Amino acid sequence: MVGVNGDDVWVGFDVGTQGARAVAVSGDGRVVGRGEAALRGRREAGRHEQDPAAWWEAAALASRAAMAGVAPERVRGVATCATSGTVLLVDREGEPLTPGLMYDDARAAEQAARVDMPASWGLPKLAWMLDEWPDLARGARAAHQADVITHRLAGHDVPADSSHALKTGYDVERERWPALDLPDGMLPDVVRSGTLLGEVCAAAAAETGLPPGTPVVAGMTDGCASQLAAGAVREGSWNSVLGTTLVLKGCSTRLLHDPAGVLYSHRSPDGSWLPGGASSTGAGVLAAMFPGRDLDELGARATRHQPTSVLAYPLVSRGERFPFAAPDAEAFMVGEPAGEAQRFAALLQGVALVERLCFDYVDLLGAPAVRELTLTGGATRSRRWSQLRADVLGRPVRLVEHPDAAFGMAVLTASTRQRGGLAAAAASMVRTSETIGPRPDMAGRFFEPYLRLVDELERRGWLGGVLAEHARSRVPRI
Repeated sequence: MVGVNGDDVWVGFDVGTQGARAVAVSGDGRVVGRGEAALRGRREAGRHEQDPAAWWEAAALASRAAMAGVAPERVRGVATCATSGTVLLVDREGEPLTPGLMYDDARAAEQAARVDMPASWGLPKLAWMLDEWPDLARGARAAHQADVITHRLAGHDVPADSSHALKTGYDVERERWPALDLPDGMLPDVVRSGTLLGEVCAAAAAETGLPPGTPVVAGMTDGCASQLAAGAVREGSWNSVLGTTLVLKGCSTRLLHDPAGVLYSHRSPDGSWLPGGASSTGAGVLAAMFPGRDLDELGARATRHQPTSVLAYPLVSRGERFPFAAPDAEAFMVGEPAGEAQRFAALLQGVALVERLCFDYVDLLGAPAVRELTLTGGATRSRRWSQLRADVLGRPVRLVEHPDAAFGMAVLTASTRQRGGLAAAAASMVRTSETIGPRPDMAGRFFEPYLRLVDELERRGWLGGVLAEHARSRVPRI
């Protein structure tokens, strides 16, 4: 281990649905290089596939742009994050045999019921490929989106990381594969995130601009990477990601067990746990209900209606996943808005109220008390919405300069070479841009709509009585 050095450069890749991104970050958190390249997929009738070769091409293109002005001798390592639940089949040398089935490919519904997992997870998709492509699957091995990139970087077969392997059925608590109904040899070797996988080979160096010999480090899923970018890596630190949907990620020194299965935990490189869950509420409902509109202008008008008596439960799609499981849940609005500004205000408020319910749920499960909360995701571009969330939660919220997942992979890579590991790397590299506290004149004004939402969700049979009562107990008497 070495100390923090501001001259060192750590590189992170984020290979997602719409594109690949690469950042080069100094040891003191300055982004010294950035690049991105677009990706396309094939979507039709529940199918969502992408070409694994395109993942590598996009990552290499983004990397060349990020490395354009970086001195090669400064680069100390690279790690990759990708979408969670995206899988494919590869041959014994790690070369792709099939398209990548993306996380939201919906064709494995029958197999998901068979293995008792969501269709968005990787294991049902593997079972689907075995059913649909039995000849192709014979002798093949499962791989994840990130594995394609690390294989090309190292120039040889490499293990999967435990973060991406979790949704393929890997037991992160015992750190081994359980007995699964899959052919022998189909499951890859797995290592903990942050493990050294190899070095950038000459061929990859020529394509990416990374210097040959650069250490290649096992990465994490994009959600975990964003958590690292937020610096939420200490006990009681939480990251709330509000984009199309709402995702909550935290850090705990002990594993949280959830009988309902709506919260699950990744393993942190330092051995602690990263519990989290994904709601089906989120900012996606705004674009759906107000297509082509200036959302900033609507948000400014909506502030005059805070808090609003109109109660909204703004689901992006049918069914809720977190903080409770209700496959039949549907969006609703109780009360008639006086106009579009009040309707917009009700949606903003509704997402914030669900966010509060998420925190009440993790508290019910025994999560450590929230010491620090960082907001990331596209919704943070609206400071008004971030302020509203601070008001509803009744606690300060923190924004960071570089909340993207690729930055989180740079933090992970740096942690492998720094004293103090992940916490030290995050402390050195993650910079706070602003802290927003709850407004004193709003204290307690959202208690009543929150209690109404809890009552309404319980009345509809979606929210269980134990969580409903716990949520009520955490509201000061008014």
